[in-house]
Amino acid sequence: MHPALPLLLLALSGAASTPGARQLNTQGFRLYQAGRYPEALERFQEASKASPDYALAHYNLAATLGVLRKQGKVCEYSAHRDVIVEHLTRAVALDARRLTRAREDADFEPIRDTLGWQKLLGRDPAREQDVPLLLRAVSWFGPGVGVYGTLQRLRFEPGGRATLRVKEVDAEGTPRERQVRGRYTVSGRQVDLRLEGRPPTKGTLTETGALTFPGWETFTDAPSECEA
Repeated sequence: MHPALPLLLLALSGAASTPGARQLNTQGFRLYQAGRYPEALERFQEASKASPDYALAHYNLAATLGVLRKQGKVCEYSAHRDVIVEHLTRAVALDARRLTRAREDADFEPIRDTLGWQKLLGRDPAREQDVPLLLRAVSWFGPGVGVYGTLQRLRFEPGGRATLRVKEVDAEGTPRERQVRGRYTVSGRQVDLRLEGRPPTKGTLTETGALTFPGWETFTDAPSECEA
């Protein structure tokens, strides 16, 4: 969101909104401008519930969650990447102009490396030709383990370089991260991954956007967070 924009401009909406929803959205934007993000979030949530097809309410809700995520308040306000993507995707589906604004909106920096954001840009794991780009554009996370969350994160970099970040927990319960570097090549949906100190492995990016390697857990674009 852009606090400097005139309030009247951001208050504009489609016919799907009701006066009550627009009022809630306006209240939320004023709270957002004042830096009172949790309260703004509540208003945007109420606005989107009052008018489920209100594109701007979904957009503002997603943007505010993005701010709270950048502030490290993920668990407190459920500012998960998939939730942000869900509301932004809904906003764009209702009003395609939201995507133009989202491209320049710093509030959405936390989701630029998600599959959902890439889909908004027109890239699709169902298209084989998009596989190499999606591998590089997305951060891939393994499943979480209780309070320690995701233990593995895989990144594919330009030039055929790959990095696996592994979180290891010592006997005292202290997590430490180490990096394993390597190389990769892509052929169709198949990913040939060669990491230092590990046997070569061949994985697949499925049409639904899951990255699988034999003997490994499935990687997705959503880290495990806020586990008890």
